[in-house]
This record gives sequence, C-alpha cells and structure tokens, in this order.
Amino acid sequence: MYAITGITGKVGGELARTLLAAREPVRAVVRDAKKGQKWAALGCEVALAEMEDASALADAFTGATAVFILPPAQFDPEPGYPEARAVINSVVEALRAAKPARILFLSTIGADAEQENLLSQRGMMEAALRELQIPLTILRPAWFIDNATWDVASARGTGLIHSFLQPTDKAFPMVAAKDVGRTAAELIREDWTGTRIVELEGPRRITPNNLADAFASVLGKPVRTVAVPRDSWAALFRSQGMRNPEPRMWMLDGFNEGWIEFEDGGSKAIKGSTNAVDVIAALVANREP
Repeated sequence: MYAITGITGKVGGELARTLLAAREPVRAVVRDAKKGQKWAALGCEVALAEMEDASALADAFTGATAVFILPPAQFDPEPGYPEARAVINSVVEALRAAKPARILFLSTIGADAEQENLLSQRGMMEAALRELQIPLTILRPAWFIDNATWDVASARGTGLIHSFLQPTDKAFPMVAAKDVGRTAAELIREDWTGTRIVELEGPRRITPNNLADAFASVLGKPVRTVAVPRDSWAALFRSQGMRNPEPRMWMLDGFNEGWIEFEDGGSKAIKGSTNAVDVIAALVANREP
C-alpha cells in the first residue's frame, strides 16, 4: 500500500494515477472528504488527515509500504517559518508512530542552498526526515514549467508574460509536474537503504523567452517576455497581499544569481521527457499535459 499526501495536486495526482494504472494499492490522504470521493471512485482507499494532525497522519500512514510526503506550499511564511515547522513536527511524529518501510519526500532544487530563501522550508523537512533512520528518497525537481499558469491570461490578453526569472535569455532548470509525478511513481516502488537524493529536470533548460515562444506557438500570436524590475518586487508582492515577501525574493535571486542550482550543473539529474510547448498547451486548454 502506498500512502500519498498531496494527491489532489498535479504531482501527487500523477503519482497516484501512475500507481493505479500499474494495479498498485493506493491510499489517498486528503483533508477534505469531498475531494477524496474522486480517488475512491478510481479505486483508492481514502484517509482523512490534516498535515498538522500527527495522530490522524499516523493512522493514514500505518500499514503503508511507502509514504509520499508533500507538505502544503507556503509562499508567504511568517519569519522563522513557523508554519513549516508545525507540519514538520507533525509529519515526523506520525512517521515515527507508523513506521513505514520507506519514505519518498518531494523536496526541491534549492533546498540545500546555503543562503536562506523560500525553499529553505524544504531543506528543514529534509533534515528532520533524515533523523528517522527510515529509508528515505529525497526528490529534488527543478522549477516547474507549470508555474507559467500565472502567465496564461496575460499572454492571451496582452501578448506579454512578466518574468521574475532574469535575464530573460538565461536558461534555467525546469521540469513538468507530470514528469515529477511519473518519476515519483518509479522511485517509490524501488528498494533502497539509507538516504538517497534524486535530482530531476526537463529534457532541456528553458529561458523565459522560450516560454514566451511556447505561448506564441500555442496561441498563434506574438508573445514576448518582460522582465519585472528587481527594485519593484517588494512593493508589488505586498500589493498582492504578501506580508513577508523577502524569502520569495531571495529564492528568485538564487535562481537569477546562480546559487540555486543542481550539483554539477545538473549533469547527474534525471531528465524528464515533457517539453514546454506541451505544458503550455495544457495550461492554455486548462487540462493535464
């Protein structure tokens, strides 16, 4: 039995569908019973648990051969990351009680960066899970191409996409969420000991200008990239409701300045197969790639 958190998202959903297609037993760990109905109809066992509820999580993880851990995203954390710490404490307590045979944790590129940034929250979880002495795979994917969902309306309406990744002709490590889910489905079924780190990016690195070209191809109209000036970020993010935008800004700095990167420039990373045009086409059509 594979217990899957984050199953209602793109990565967790692709992971679960891939396992189900292989006739593997899946337990969908969800917060909302209504969202669990879809997965029950597909053949999953359903367990209700909040990520901050250690007792409910322990019940959801008990009896699992392997557990997939995907913490909720926190894009505007309080200073010191108390939200992440609460989830980490709960997950660790639950795993200690349930004692699954293996753990697969969806981390991220940048989790191991020495400089603090938004992705440090995943590094905190990595460190906590390593202490459990349970076989652990840490999957670190690149920047998700699917983040371009925020650019669909602008590309369609104005022919512009606004990029915080800069310069716009710089190639960044990116990957499709679909490839992350499928890779996770392979990794979670493997046997291993100790802790292993798996890096994952797409078939080729992508510039923000490449993303504009992908939108142009899909929409059949010119689309270009505009870099958002660095000195406007703080005010812009706060105008959008963020209270503590600095970690997000540091993360973007890390990508732009190159201190968020895979080991050896990604030479050891697994390469996915889904290209940017396929992801953008799916986003524009509001469907899975």
